[in-house]
Amino acid sequence: MMKIVLISGKRKCGKDYISERLQKKLADRAQIVRISEPIKSEWARKLQLDLAALLSDGPYKEQYRRDMIVWSDEVRARDYGYFCRVAMEEALARRPTPYILVSDVRRKNDIKWFRETYGSDKVLTVRLTSRPETRSARGWVFTAGIDDVPSECDLDDFDGFDVVVANDNEHEQVSIDQILETMKLQ
Repeated sequence: MMKIVLISGKRKCGKDYISERLQKKLADRAQIVRISEPIKSEWARKLQLDLAALLSDGPYKEQYRRDMIVWSDEVRARDYGYFCRVAMEEALARRPTPYILVSDVRRKNDIKWFRETYGSDKVLTVRLTSRPETRSARGWVFTAGIDDVPSECDLDDFDGFDVVVANDNEHEQVSIDQILETMKLQ
């Protein structure tokens, strides 16, 4: 039975890093899915941008982040599950695996879409937290219009996470093991 792990957290809290560690631990039984990939792919096509740079964690995407958020919110207003659906269709067409790690869940509607589409029994939610100092050390700088909009704040008051893990580097392996054990993914 397929399990879908939805990973959320603020910018620079380590969502991609933890997702990659989980995938490594689960080996070929897991793949990472990013809701942001279809967003960035369509945005890059629309504006003829460098998709590889837009997909990276570098400064290039920061130039376009605010406009991508506005545009993707307009798409979501018409179909809240659009980007989740496209990301999952692409992932399942590539290679079905027992575990799907969605590394960038940002909104309540993302969780809603996955639960409605796959069933609550197959969907597990992880919230990563990091102190502001830790995030700053990783390159985060508060940016108005980015850090104070739904793409960053919609899950702040969500209290239905299956597990909440502090990711401040001190207990990295404990965090991975905690997620795997709590969610019975081993």
